[in-house]
Amino acid sequence: WPWPPPGCCGLPAPPPTSRSPLSPRAFSTVLKDLKYADTHEWVKVEGDSATVGITDHAQHHLGDVVYVELPEVGSSVSQGKNFGAVESVKATSDIYSPVSGEVVAVNDGLGDEPGLVNTSPYESGWIIKVKVSDSGELNSLMDDAKYSKFCEEEDSKH
Repeated sequence: WPWPPPGCCGLPAPPPTSRSPLSPRAFSTVLKDLKYADTHEWVKVEGDSATVGITDHAQHHLGDVVYVELPEVGSSVSQGKNFGAVESVKATSDIYSPVSGEVVAVNDGLGDEPGLVNTSPYESGWIIKVKVSDSGELNSLMDDAKYSKFCEEEDSKH
């Protein structure tokens, strides 16, 4: 037991050592160097290859993801068109491609561990990789600052 006990002998009680683990998250994580669609997908471009996933904001609103519907490798995706879906305990939500091109890889790990979309939306929870056919489309996407503001405005409406 601590001696002297807290509050004894005119000594102030020590401050609490940690915040409650139940305190809600105020803001979702938004990474720099990514581009964002208003449908809450992100894209990371490296050369003519783009990795696509759903944002932290999206996975937070969806809740625990239980299944991810993936397209076939070799199929085409178009900017703004859906290519798959994420099913959570709350709802099923379409996934829209932020860029046009050919699917060159899908994250097969999501078959066994769909929850990676929740725990690691920007790393292990990526969904597809696309060979980009029109890099000019990236200009219509938001940067991290615009996307953060977009999310704040959207949340204030709910």
